[in-house]
Amino acid sequence: MLARTVLRSVPFRGTARQSLNRASTRASSSAAGTESASSPFNLTVTASVATAIAVGSAAYLYGQEAFASTPAEEGLHPTSYPWEHAKWNKTFDHAALRRGFQVYREVCASCHSLTRVPWRSFVGVMHTVDEMKAMAEENEYDTEPNDQGEIEKRPGKLSDYIPAPYKNEEAARAANAGALPPDLSLIVKGRHGGCDYIFSLLTGYPDEPPAGATVQEGMNFNPYFPGTAIAMARVLFDGVVEYEDGTPATTSQMAKDVVEFLNWAAEPEMDDRKKMGVKAVALLTGLFAVSVWVKRYKWSPIKTRKIVYSPPVSRR
Repeated sequence: MLARTVLRSVPFRGTARQSLNRASTRASSSAAGTESASSPFNLTVTASVATAIAVGSAAYLYGQEAFASTPAEEGLHPTSYPWEHAKWNKTFDHAALRRGFQVYREVCASCHSLTRVPWRSFVGVMHTVDEMKAMAEENEYDTEPNDQGEIEKRPGKLSDYIPAPYKNEEAARAANAGALPPDLSLIVKGRHGGCDYIFSLLTGYPDEPPAGATVQEGMNFNPYFPGTAIAMARVLFDGVVEYEDGTPATTSQMAKDVVEFLNWAAEPEMDDRKKMGVKAVALLTGLFAVSVWVKRYKWSPIKTRKIVYSPPVSRR
């Protein structure tokens, strides 16, 4: 039950009436001031000024003239290809990863390093433990200094990282006419366009430079490379690699496989990340449904209540 409010009737006197008049005068003056401040004209002027300032600021910041770079400066824009592993519900093609690693070993590894990828990361993804142990043992690594301070060589282990083809940067430049072959561990993430750019670069070598294009001696023309002159010559030709599974080793097939392998090398956790994302979405969807039900259950008495006010009855 609602408690009744009892009001006492007090007779008005002269001073009370004067105070009431002054209060009503102040209230009416303040109401008039509020109405004048919020008049349609003032609101329209304020909104117009704010809109003009916003439009002017946007035009000043983003409306300046932009000069697009020419293909000779930034290279030709690569074609966007529908990579299967780029879809949110798809994983890497592990057969393509195995073929791509073969292309890297037989073609790319003579110049480009892959120093951020250990041998153990291939196990269970594209090779078995015995296969990776055999590949690691083909390379020699430095041991820890012995008591005499001498460093010996030992066969590679699964915990070792893939060795670089050159001892240092100076040796790499000396073997490539001053050009430094980049490391391919994060090349997909480090190039604008990612997989599309690398695939277009590998397959974009023309037989002859187009008319009007000038290429320095020792350089090769590639429209997708910034500046269109690249030190790396064409390396992928039909049949240059013989795949173990019998897949025809065309130029585009080898480029596709090695690009997918390099994408895996830059992001080996992608498959696990996508599986974890599906689990998280399923879990959060269930929790959201439960939270909606709990909210409706807890708030239903408050949302459906009826408030009744019983005014006090004056006693005469």
